[in-house]
Amino acid sequence: MKKLYALIIIGYTLLLFYWMFIGFGRSAVHPSEYRYNVIPLQTVRLYFEHADSFDAKYWLVNMVGNVAVFMPFGLVLPYLLGLRFIRFSLLFISALFVLELLQLVLHRGSFDIDDVILNTIGAWLGYILYRLSVKRARAS
Repeated sequence: MKKLYALIIIGYTLLLFYWMFIGFGRSAVHPSEYRYNVIPLQTVRLYFEHADSFDAKYWLVNMVGNVAVFMPFGLVLPYLLGLRFIRFSLLFISALFVLELLQLVLHRGSFDIDDVILNTIGAWLGYILYRLSVKRARAS
C-alpha cells in the first residue's frame, strides 16, 4: 500500500510543480522585476478587505485552494516517512520556502509569505486527518 501512496504523491507533486511554475498563465511577465510579500497576512488581509473586488473563482483559488491543495501532503507524507508533527512541519515549511524562492527567482510568480502560511495550514489539516485516521484504526 505504501508504494501506491508513494506513486500517487509523486504524481501529485509533479502536478503541483506544473501549477506553480507553468500553469495558471504563469510566464515571465515581469522579467526585470521581482514580486514578493514578506509581511505575514498582508495578502490574506487584502483578499478579505477587498473580497467584493475579486472574481469569486480567483478568490477561491487563492484563499481556499492554497489551503486545500496541500492537504494531501499532510495525509500521506507522515505515513510514508514516519514523520511526527514537528519534523513534518519543519521539512514541509522548508520545502515551501524553496519553492516560493524558485518562483521569485525564475519569475514564475512571486514569493508570498502568505502562500507559505496558507499551504502550511493545509498540510497541518491533512496531518490532523491522518492522525485521526490512525487513532480510529487503532480503536477498531
